[in-house]
Amino acid sequence: MRAIILVMDSVGIGSAPDASLYDDLGAETIGHIAEACARGQCDNATREGPLLVPNLVRLGLGEACRLASGQVPPGLDAPEAEGRFGCAVEVSKGKDTPSGHWELAGVPVPFEWGYFPRTIPCFPEDVVKRLCERAALPGILGNCHASGTEIIARLGDEHVRSGKPICYTSADSVFQIAAHEDEFGLKRLYAVSEIARELLDPFNIGRVIARPFRGSHSGYVRTHNRRDYSVPPPDQTILDLATAAGRDIVTIGKIGDIFAHRGTGRNLKGDGNDALFDRTLEGIEALSDGGLLFANFTDFDSIYGHRRDVTGYATALEAFDGRLPELFLRLRSDDFLIITADHGCDPTWKGTDHTREQVPVLVLGGDRLREVGARLSFSDVGASIAAHLKVGQVPNGRAF
Repeated sequence: MRAIILVMDSVGIGSAPDASLYDDLGAETIGHIAEACARGQCDNATREGPLLVPNLVRLGLGEACRLASGQVPPGLDAPEAEGRFGCAVEVSKGKDTPSGHWELAGVPVPFEWGYFPRTIPCFPEDVVKRLCERAALPGILGNCHASGTEIIARLGDEHVRSGKPICYTSADSVFQIAAHEDEFGLKRLYAVSEIARELLDPFNIGRVIARPFRGSHSGYVRTHNRRDYSVPPPDQTILDLATAAGRDIVTIGKIGDIFAHRGTGRNLKGDGNDALFDRTLEGIEALSDGGLLFANFTDFDSIYGHRRDVTGYATALEAFDGRLPELFLRLRSDDFLIITADHGCDPTWKGTDHTREQVPVLVLGGDRLREVGARLSFSDVGASIAAHLKVGQVPNGRAF
């Protein structure tokens, strides 16, 4: 009797009821990708035609989209779903990674995050001054809202010449620090990020992210040595409950960082979705009875969603779907699997930020007579995992 949560980072399925407050009314990550594929707009040398995700469709992805948006996207129809399916609405304010994951784990964010203004410079002068003093920096570059790939392309050469890290933010509650792994040093970047985390605590900034990159004047590329420095969740998540109950816990990818390494057990990392799937399979094979595995697949969001790469996103979805049978073969009869998401990042939408969307809740195992349906909080995922594992109750949510 084990529990497994797979988070397809940013795979939203339709505007949330409050999407207009975020200027996201009409955003629909899966639906718009499927429509683009059906129109032939995602055809290239390696893929063509409609979005092909048969395993997710059999679990009920298309019907979950119908619940959320009122229609099944092209190519996602199924005669009958084999799994239980539903959709969920986020009650936490914002559309960021920590809020989405914490709420999935049973703890909605009850407060407003701190954000930086869309001015140049955007960071408080005193914070920048203290960061430079404590980290022995000659200064910083950027100090603005920016796309991560754009800003390293624009300022990468100056960063290498000057030794000044590139600091920027986004619509999320985040302070990001980009630096060259070789010229600046990876350990030094992490040390600077730790200082920034301490300085920004009074401002209620959700995450400081170390964003290492490599390359030269001809082109800079971000690496997978990213590290997030998050504030801890404000209450006991499903990870905390399982830890207190002495359960085996395996977390995959950036789950450890998102939860400030509290209750995250053995954390397995991987370079990209395919490697993360390998780590997930390894984790499941080693997971003890009564254990919990919690995985995040970040490429959908970080590589394709934010970069508004519709074809890349479609290809990544199809690759993820193609590996699901390997996972199904490793499930035991009493295991409980939930595949979901933490927010949207519609690659057809304006800008480069996340989109406020509902998420799919696709379930295998548990009480097969009970429908999932439309859930009023992501916390129902955590509540259902807690009920299956019998480790008590998370602070919020109703089990399906």
